Amino acid sequence: MKRTLPALGLAVASVLALAGCGGLGTTGGADQTSAAPIPELKPDQQVSIVFESYNYGLAGAWTDTFNALIADFSRQHPNIKVTAQKPQGNSPNPATDTISSIQNQIVAGNPPDVAQLGFSDLDFTIHQLGAKPLDTLLGKDEVQRNFDGAKYPYAPKARTLDDWDGHTYGVPFVFSTPVLYYNASLFSQAGLDPAKPPATWAEAADAAKAIADKTGKGGLYIDCFTKSAKDWCFQSLVRSNGGRVISADRHTLEFASAPSVEVAKFGQQLVASNEMPKLDQKQGYEAFARGDVGMILETSAIQGTFTAGAKDKWDLRSAAMPAFDGKPTVPTNSGAGLHILSNDPAKQRAAWELIKYLTSEAAYVKISSGIGYLPLRTGLLDDPAGLRDWAQKNPLLAPNVAQLDRMEPWISMPGNNYLQIRDGMMDAVESIVFQAKDAQPTLTAARDAGAKLLPVS
Repeated sequence: MKRTLPALGLAVASVLALAGCGGLGTTGGADQTSAAPIPELKPDQQVSIVFESYNYGLAGAWTDTFNALIADFSRQHPNIKVTAQKPQGNSPNPATDTISSIQNQIVAGNPPDVAQLGFSDLDFTIHQLGAKPLDTLLGKDEVQRNFDGAKYPYAPKARTLDDWDGHTYGVPFVFSTPVLYYNASLFSQAGLDPAKPPATWAEAADAAKAIADKTGKGGLYIDCFTKSAKDWCFQSLVRSNGGRVISADRHTLEFASAPSVEVAKFGQQLVASNEMPKLDQKQGYEAFARGDVGMILETSAIQGTFTAGAKDKWDLRSAAMPAFDGKPTVPTNSGAGLHILSNDPAKQRAAWELIKYLTSEAAYVKISSGIGYLPLRTGLLDDPAGLRDWAQKNPLLAPNVAQLDRMEPWISMPGNNYLQIRDGMMDAVESIVFQAKDAQPTLTAARDAGAKLLPVS
């Protein structure tokens, strides 16, 4: 794997080979279909589990919210000790360290028992990291009861994001669709109407130019063009332009086709015309939060950062993702699900209790109000005892909720080399947009290199 430490490369390869043939315990639904559901914990049965989540690699609202959640879970389940940890690694975006972190811990013989893993990692999570089929461990009825909730069920589009080959391998936990956050104060200073945010990318480019010319600030920042963002948002842009980065059957890479090339050229033109500043992901977050950029297309996971930056300084608002002229938008989802990796039945049951708690109505009230993530139990937004008052006071979430009905899943690249394929694509996109590389040959070269890494059918 590209991100695996070189010194561990051979060991990782050996461990993953064992995982594929059952050396780390069963890794797929077919191996566990006849297993009995894991037993309930006895009231006095003490169990310790390790929970790995990239939320702990992000300061402020992220870590604070999850520390409070784990503390509350511990009060409700005094027999379950949860050790929460962030992924091992030093990436600016800790979510990019999750896979290599777990690989290295597998090599060391101490992987986490339950982990928050991205939807784009689902294929690898199941087939190489050994995520367990929840419907086999617990029974389909138990898994369905959790999705149904005590009062509010999961949104239908969210329910199946961690399903694979007829099994449920994880519980979708947190995600967002692309949202256009904008600085209404800069809109006014640039002579734009803040009540009419851009509905198309052509309008967004015009607004960005007006902001840059009249205020001296950055006009528009689209995080989707950075490698650090992975490819969830780039997939959305390409789908909204009528294309795909990979074929529907996941056998053929398509990110060198015309829709992808046009999207990359659009970003390149924004930079060339000084409408989009040359910033990396972290710099883009910080610049917008300071009020130095007029618009940013981003996940609602960063909404808390923007809200804190804008407080008492400038007017933060949000809008739906703009469309390419004449084409409907196709939002894809960011985010991750919760997966059980442990082979120990007691730890598996304790991990399931934690998953149930973290995806409960009470937890989503805290997660949404604390961080800004879309509550996957959307009925909470209409409940006066849930998130109704918060949602009315925080209309920033409305575009995200409105886009949920037409959301499409973030598609994972296939095979053991999926990270190289994905990162190669995003390296190409980033170099086109921010380094003015020629779009078609750059994407074609990345596609051809990626095609050699696809699994052989």
